[in-house]
Amino acid sequence: MNSEARLISGAMVMLAFSAAALVVLPYVQVHKAAPTPGLKPYDDAQLRGREVYIANGCVYCHTQQPRPKGFAPDFDRGWGRATVAGDYAYDAPHLLGTMRTGPDLMNIGARQPSEQWHLGHLYQPRAYVPGSIMPSYPYLFELKDKAQEGDVVVQLPPSHAPKGQVVVALPDAVELVRYLQSLDRTGPAVATPAVPASRP
Repeated sequence: MNSEARLISGAMVMLAFSAAALVVLPYVQVHKAAPTPGLKPYDDAQLRGREVYIANGCVYCHTQQPRPKGFAPDFDRGWGRATVAGDYAYDAPHLLGTMRTGPDLMNIGARQPSEQWHLGHLYQPRAYVPGSIMPSYPYLFELKDKAQEGDVVVQLPPSHAPKGQVVVALPDAVELVRYLQSLDRTGPAVATPAVPASRP
């Protein structure tokens, strides 16, 4: 009986130690991280686009956390600097992701700022990235015989454009692209102190 009590006590101490090391200490370190310099909160359209991103499971195939040079070739791939806690100051929930079936998207807004590219890529990924395994999202678009005033028409490559019709982006597609374009953490990770002017 005495050995069982010691075993249970030891297990509880180890559990408490593990929780402190893996949960409590990281939380204390980053829960009040200030936004990185120049980072702005998402506007309403970007927040709605973020919800479309979540609803369509984009986080299952794409990460949003470029890693340091010593851990992965993310910087060499053009994905940007390693992220810091302040890069996620306005993200709730965080969309770090766990798998890279597709490229990291943290800086896709800087790498690919074109609205038309994103819309076309969502409609038919293989028109822009041959051999891509990304699914298309045709339900985010509407085929029309003729565009109407205010429609966001997708300019597809001729080989993938529907004959005699135009592809019009629905609001969910436009807002998803607004969110993707907002993913730009290419600025400095910390504020750069001003250098005083040198005296002659």
